[in-house]
Amino acid sequence: MSQDLVSDVLKRAEECMHHAQESLGHDLAAIRTGRASPALLDKIRVDYYGVPTPLPQVAAISVPEPRTLVIQPWDRSVLGAIEKAILKSDLGLTPTSDGKLVRLNIPPLTEERRKDLVKLTKRRVEEGRVHVRNCRRDALEELKKLEKDKKISEDDSRRGQERLQKQTEAAIAEIDRAGLRKEQEVLEV
Repeated sequence: MSQDLVSDVLKRAEECMHHAQESLGHDLAAIRTGRASPALLDKIRVDYYGVPTPLPQVAAISVPEPRTLVIQPWDRSVLGAIEKAILKSDLGLTPTSDGKLVRLNIPPLTEERRKDLVKLTKRRVEEGRVHVRNCRRDALEELKKLEKDKKISEDDSRRGQERLQKQTEAAIAEIDRAGLRKEQEVLEV
């Protein structure tokens, strides 16, 4: 029974850490590199009939060339709103429209912009690490409470803490690898 309680705590901690990794993956995908990626536009909200709506929900986004994104709205009346939303975003891109679709040309990154994006990547990676450590802290508190309430033995608690530490180290290592991959992608000329 006490092993089941420890396993439940570790399973919840693992799910929490996995969520942190997924969240970081989405954040890193939205960081612009020299290549065009539809994920760049995931966080952009378009004013669609008075409702802020994610851009991918109002238009099809394609990558016809490595440095070009094409946005084709399902409703042409939203073209202007898409252009405004892109201009307001922190992407630093200027949309061009032909009345049917919006084109975004992704210019090569300057050295200064690359350094800024690497800093942003490092900040997001650190936020991911903090999230994982918070998951560990919560699980540790839960294990200690179970031990204090005599629901698990001291040995079970210690073994659970050791397994939790290994989970944490593995999750942080994966987050670091994702950060390094993104940094290399950003610095790639």
